[in-house]
Amino acid sequence: MRIGVIGTGRIGAIHANTLSRNREVGSLILTDVDPARAQDLAHRLGETAAPGTDEIFKWGVDAVVITTATSAHAELIGRAARSGLPVFCEKPIALDLPGTLHALAEVERAGTVLQMGFQRRFDAGYAGARDAVRSGRLGRLHTVRALTSDQSPPPPQWLPLSGGLFRDTLIHDFDALRWVTGREVVDVYATGSDQGPAMFREAGDVDTGAALLTLDDGTLATATAARVNGAGYDVRMELAGERDTVVVGLDDRTPVASTEPTGPPPADKPWPGFLERFGPAYEAELCAFVDVVRGTLANPCDGREALQALRIAEACELSRRERRRVALAEIPDRLG
Repeated sequence: MRIGVIGTGRIGAIHANTLSRNREVGSLILTDVDPARAQDLAHRLGETAAPGTDEIFKWGVDAVVITTATSAHAELIGRAARSGLPVFCEKPIALDLPGTLHALAEVERAGTVLQMGFQRRFDAGYAGARDAVRSGRLGRLHTVRALTSDQSPPPPQWLPLSGGLFRDTLIHDFDALRWVTGREVVDVYATGSDQGPAMFREAGDVDTGAALLTLDDGTLATATAARVNGAGYDVRMELAGERDTVVVGLDDRTPVASTEPTGPPPADKPWPGFLERFGPAYEAELCAFVDVVRGTLANPCDGREALQALRIAEACELSRRERRRVALAEIPDRLG
C-alpha cells in the first residue's frame, strides 16, 4: 500500500511516522508547502518526498492523508474523491458549512471513503465512558460535563485561521459528546469571554467559552473551553447517571489540585498539550485508516459525523453572537 501525506507539519510528521511503521504500508510519498520540510522528514523516515501536491496524484497512491492548513482541506478532499482515493483528513473539513457540504457532496458522488481525525474516539478513556453508557452501568444519564483547556494559547497568527474557540477546540467535545452518549444535540445556549490576552479580542474571538446543550433524550450537557490554563492541558468528561458516575481524563497527570485535607496531591507531571495526552489515540486512528483502506474495517468516523459536530459549533457561535438559545434545526445539514 502506498499512501500520500499532504502536509508535514507537527501533526503531519506524527501521522507519517505512524504510517511508516505500519507493516501494511509499503511506502509513503510526502509533500508540503515547504518542500525542504517534506524532504527532511522523508529522509529521516526513508520515504519519498514530492515537490508538490500534483505529484501525489500523478505518481499514484492508494490513499491520501491530509494534514495541511484548514483552508486547503475541502479542495484536497474533493480532488482525492474525484481520483477515487480514500482520504483521512484532520478536522475540520472546512471552517464553514457551505465548504463542508460541497466537499461531502463530492465524496458521496464519487462513492469514496472520507475518515475524519477526531482522535478522542480512539482514546481508551472515552471508549470506556461510551461502554459505561451503552451497557446501562450508569442507568439513566442525566448530566454530562465536558471541558478542554489548553495550557498555553496558540500563536496569534493562527487565530484568524482557526474558526474560533467553538469550531477549533470545543468541536472535539461536541463530537465526543455525540459518540459517547449516542444522542443528538437539539439546542444550545453559549457564551464566551475575551478578557484574556488582547490577541483574542483583536481576532474577534474569545479565550474562554461555555455552552449548555440539551440532548434529544433530555440529558443536559455543559462544554467549556479555555485557551490559557497555566496548570496544564486539561481534557475531561464527566457522565452522571442515576446509578453511577464516571470520569474521562482523571489520572495522575490531570492538572488539578484538591483543597481538601485528604485530597490527592497535585499532578507531578501535568499534561503539557494534546499531542502528549492523545499520543496513543493519534496512532490508533491512523492504524484504523489503514484497515479501512484494506477493507477490513468500517469507517469509524466519516464526513457526516464531522458535519454534525460542526453544526453544533455553528449553533454555539450563533448563540454567542446573538445571546439566545439556538435550535440545531436552524443550522442546515444539506445544500440548499
